[in-house]
Amino acid sequence: MKKKIALITGVTGQDGSYLAEFLLSKKYIVHGIIRRSSSINTSRLDAIYQKPIEGKKNFLIHYGDLNDQSSLTKLIYKIKPNEIYNLAAQSHVQVSFENPVYTAETNAIGTLKLLEACKTVNKNIKIYQASSSEMFGKNIKVPQKESSFFYPSSPYAASKVFAYWISVNYRESYNMFIANGILFNHESPRRGVTFVTRKITRGLARVFLGIDKHLYVGNIYAKRDWGHAKDYVRMQWLILQQNKPDDFVIATGNSLSVKEFIEKVTLYLGIKIKWFGKGLNEHAKIISIQNKFNSPLKKGATIIKVNKKYFRPSEVPILQGDNSKAKKILKWKNKITINQMIKEMVDNDLRIESLNS
Repeated sequence: MKKKIALITGVTGQDGSYLAEFLLSKKYIVHGIIRRSSSINTSRLDAIYQKPIEGKKNFLIHYGDLNDQSSLTKLIYKIKPNEIYNLAAQSHVQVSFENPVYTAETNAIGTLKLLEACKTVNKNIKIYQASSSEMFGKNIKVPQKESSFFYPSSPYAASKVFAYWISVNYRESYNMFIANGILFNHESPRRGVTFVTRKITRGLARVFLGIDKHLYVGNIYAKRDWGHAKDYVRMQWLILQQNKPDDFVIATGNSLSVKEFIEKVTLYLGIKIKWFGKGLNEHAKIISIQNKFNSPLKKGATIIKVNKKYFRPSEVPILQGDNSKAKKILKWKNKITINQMIKEMVDNDLRIESLNS
């Protein structure tokens, strides 16, 4: 039986690396697109890039860019993929406020260029578009599902709304198989260090090892639906295995505040904290410590402080997904609990920071 061929944009990212590994386990031939630059960040792909399965070239890397439609068209014509997973994006919400034009060009117009390239080369390619829960924004009616209205509250979210609707438009106008996965927050040890969950696990690892004195955070009352990226890439694949294209919410169905996430991390580290103050003066002190990680910290130390610097210009209070459609149609549910995910992330950051210190 001929192997399926998949093309992944954003293959060097958290989702891209997990998806590449997953598709290789399904006996796909996997192609990834990376941007040409002076420094190549393929660290998340080391396991599969350096050791192709069975010594065969089942995983290949190509230079390309979502902003270069010509290169996309040439690559699609050359690779002849059965499936394309568009995961490439400027995906940091805070950065999108600082670089809104680049965010829109990559996330919105880049998606359009990819769809146009597929329409030109082969309209039968199955396409997965990575949409985002941030599109719901200030729609605080929870849980949010596929039919919930979008109220984007950042340039990132607005760019993703365009990508979502242009995907739907191409699907309906040209009879193409294009499906949106509306991903709620998904994390792992491979998450970038500027994203809040990884910032917390890495920051607290550094504090507990005595490298830093404090972890600085922004809005600790924002609530998010956090799952593990490994569970989510499995659902991305399931979406493209359906007979008809459709859009699905990818979520756990539960939400926690940033404050509650911090407390779970400190609990795993054997630290019990108590919060004091209000607003920008809110902070957390250690009230007891088991010290199972041989931390130099002592009872009474202030380890977490709120800092205005980390607040967004427009805050999204709560995101919580309704995954009932995915459960019913795709027979999907998340396998990795948030406590398991936190353990994995903290252990990884303790190891990394111990080696680097």
